[in-house]
Amino acid sequence: MTLIHDQAMNYVYQQMLQRLLSFFSRAERTALQLMIQRLVVTAGGMERIGDYKVLAIQSGSRDSCYTLALLRAAQLSIAGRSPSTFQLRVASLRMNGVSSTAQDNIHRSYSALFLYDDPRVEVLMADNRQVLPFRHLAPISEEGREASRLNLLMVGHRRPLDGPIDLWDDGYLATGEFVGQIARWHSGVDALISSDTLRQQKQFLEGLKRAAAKAGLKTSNHPGTGFDELFAVLDELGSDCYRMFYDGQGQGQAQWRPAEQFEACRRATFIDIHDLLVSNREERWPLLTEFLGFQPDELTAQLSDNEYVSPSISAHVRGLHACSVHGHSYESGVAEYLQRALVMMRRKQLPERLCEQAVEAFGNPARVSDQRALAAAEAQKSLGLSEAQLVCLLFAPFIEKGAGLERFLRQCHPGMLVAMPDLHRAMQGNPVSEQIAHWMVDVSGLPVSLIGKLYRMGPVPDAEGRVTDGADGQSEAADHDHDAAVAGEWSAGH
Repeated sequence: MTLIHDQAMNYVYQQMLQRLLSFFSRAERTALQLMIQRLVVTAGGMERIGDYKVLAIQSGSRDSCYTLALLRAAQLSIAGRSPSTFQLRVASLRMNGVSSTAQDNIHRSYSALFLYDDPRVEVLMADNRQVLPFRHLAPISEEGREASRLNLLMVGHRRPLDGPIDLWDDGYLATGEFVGQIARWHSGVDALISSDTLRQQKQFLEGLKRAAAKAGLKTSNHPGTGFDELFAVLDELGSDCYRMFYDGQGQGQAQWRPAEQFEACRRATFIDIHDLLVSNREERWPLLTEFLGFQPDELTAQLSDNEYVSPSISAHVRGLHACSVHGHSYESGVAEYLQRALVMMRRKQLPERLCEQAVEAFGNPARVSDQRALAAAEAQKSLGLSEAQLVCLLFAPFIEKGAGLERFLRQCHPGMLVAMPDLHRAMQGNPVSEQIAHWMVDVSGLPVSLIGKLYRMGPVPDAEGRVTDGADGQSEAADHDHDAAVAGEWSAGH
């Protein structure tokens, strides 16, 4: 019965492969053969390919779905001409801010490629540091949601007072930790494969190192370019990238589990296949939409200036920054966000229809108040943050012994200026009234103990360990935001 079943399934897989290949151009078929050759060589020859395991990180983005289709075509093509083929591990990370559209795209691509029941494929997800079989309908756990919210706030608050608005760096740290751990899980993998451009790889590594520095971790300057140095950086960071925040605190996070399933040493290397991608993104739509069932959100993909937060929240934060920090109107901040986005979109020579969609979405002053309410609701639902907590995050008033506290209170909560000595006492670990403690928790979204941890942490270092000067950070903000806007993204649809 097993032999008959295996033969029947192999027939199904090969039929699916033929349909998948029908969407490939001649150049893509040639590129597929080159990819197969690269995999066989890195595995040590066709006689060892059956023991070779490849890791692909799946985010539900257009590029990650396309890369997965190429990998699956390579796996089944080898299976059709040799006794065995390489093993494939496909994994995704559950964290706040991941859209249901992305989850649905992951599920549809898995289904179209017949991944779920193939013993040569592991389909995994990580939720609150627990490795589980992928379930697209399962929401992120409550424990995972809270851990993600706290991590975002702790990393986000570690920024120069007048530095760039890089509030979402935690996404780089969480993703990096996840990649390092999923590569060691259950006997590990031999290689991580990615089609990201070198610019995308560098942008991720820069974000990872910047976030690690905010979390109190140091990274060395490693030789190599792009993801060639990724695993060396991840080995330095270890399995708990947030340990400096929670050490000795009551909010310690869960460990990676099941613990006994993780290899002590990581053996994975990196295989770059970006040079093998011969088609442009517009030519891939039939394969993506007709075969994989991918549902695009082009505007979100192109407008996002950070892969870990939606454009509507990005625009909302710009509006809050304008009115809360600089005393301008909320509308002026949204307008600035739109203008910067349009410059970047036209610099990338995107279709004019996308620019028109952006103007329609964010360029109507009459709709700004409604958009603000919708964005605030989205931030509360997806990130667990209120508008007051986002404003607090923009001011980062607790770090460096509350250096920015008076400015924050004066501009946003003038009625609390009289209580400033009590706030300092609370952050120093001394008892204060319950009313003061409640206010601190409500306005920041953090427990008083973690606010105290931020209070005791020194100036924010950069990725090389140098202390960042707030004035310099302000002058570099435009360049940083420019890079974020035009760079590719690991986890967003692009």
